[in-house]
Amino acid sequence: MSAAEQCVVTGIGMFSPVGRGAEEVFEALCAGKSGIRAIPAGHDLGDSLAFAGLAPEIAAAEVLPPSEGRLVDRYVLMAMAAADDALADAGLEVGRDVAPERVAVVVSSGAGGLTTYESQSLARVSRGRTAVSPYMLPGMLPNMAAARIAIKHGIRGYSSSIATACTAGAHAVAEAYRLIREDEADVVVCGGAESPLNATSALAFGHARALAQGWADPEQASRPFDRRRNGFVLAEGSGVLVIERAAHAEARRAVGYADLTGWGATTDAFKPTTPRPDGSGAAGAMQKAVARAGIALSDVGYVNAHGTSTKIGDTAEARAIRAVFGSHAPAVSSTKGLTGHLLGGTGAIEAGIAAIALAKGLLPPTANLDEVDPECELDHVTGGPRAVRPTAVVSNSFAFGGHNVSLVFGPPSTSRRRYSEHG
Repeated sequence: MSAAEQCVVTGIGMFSPVGRGAEEVFEALCAGKSGIRAIPAGHDLGDSLAFAGLAPEIAAAEVLPPSEGRLVDRYVLMAMAAADDALADAGLEVGRDVAPERVAVVVSSGAGGLTTYESQSLARVSRGRTAVSPYMLPGMLPNMAAARIAIKHGIRGYSSSIATACTAGAHAVAEAYRLIREDEADVVVCGGAESPLNATSALAFGHARALAQGWADPEQASRPFDRRRNGFVLAEGSGVLVIERAAHAEARRAVGYADLTGWGATTDAFKPTTPRPDGSGAAGAMQKAVARAGIALSDVGYVNAHGTSTKIGDTAEARAIRAVFGSHAPAVSSTKGLTGHLLGGTGAIEAGIAAIALAKGLLPPTANLDEVDPECELDHVTGGPRAVRPTAVVSNSFAFGGHNVSLVFGPPSTSRRRYSEHG
């Protein structure tokens, strides 16, 4: 692949339950710091949920001028914060380092601003029709994170938002690959964000028996691949990556984390909320991603698993990994044991984690994996981070509706690399 086609990650921004910023988040994951805690008094969730993955507070004034901060949903604010951090991390300023028309933004959300919608609906019921704000729609629509980021940074190229539930962030990263390879952009700001911590969303997931329950210690509740897992932990956050054409990054002496070398996507076509038990859809996504990357299965040394801590989902993914890699068993971990499940934001954050793991040669462990479910036998990273330098890593994301997305990262093609040989 020529430098005109290579796609290199030059910036990563994260706003998550375990911290803000790529380095802080990755260090927390390696140290076993959990962001899952009891719901504080006065939270919008009330008594509808006992615990969740809670991201730091953020005010509109931190990312928007006062005149534009009216009724902007939390998912938009978190996405903007992550985008600001990612662009700063990349050392890139639109208009100075790249023409605005050559920058694209694809920042997705599974559901958009449901918390704003709920608050406005309650206002209408309690105070009447005049209580509904004219600022509601531009503050909460699923495309508004991408739109606000473009407005703030003067991005005038391709702009989109992909609403595929829990694969939305990963789909956005995959779209960056396509946009660069098809010469639509030299730089793509891509990722996802979600703020689902409102009473109606929590009750819906709870009534569907999707959420972890019965855990006195919130930090123990999310336990991917563990025999005692009984559901995922609802969480909020955002992840944004800056992905550049390698030749463009090299020309401005940018520092690379990793190259995005391939992606694969499939659909289960099975059930709205349940994956195919044999994991064949997930396996197909991984196979397509590895083939597009042009590497051997044995080159993949690590899989950042979707691993949500659900009985059916984890088992199906484990089967898929075994089916794809066979005797070339890569190391596997899921960071949701510490962050919870960020829905539309999870694929982007985990893509960033995978890229950092490759760059540092350090694999974050799966928390709370005390006894591996016999159906989920893999080479799990547990007990602490594992030092290893894989040739390639895979990041998996799967979603309600049967969406499956896998991303492949390899060493950066830039001459300047984010970390030294020793990380």
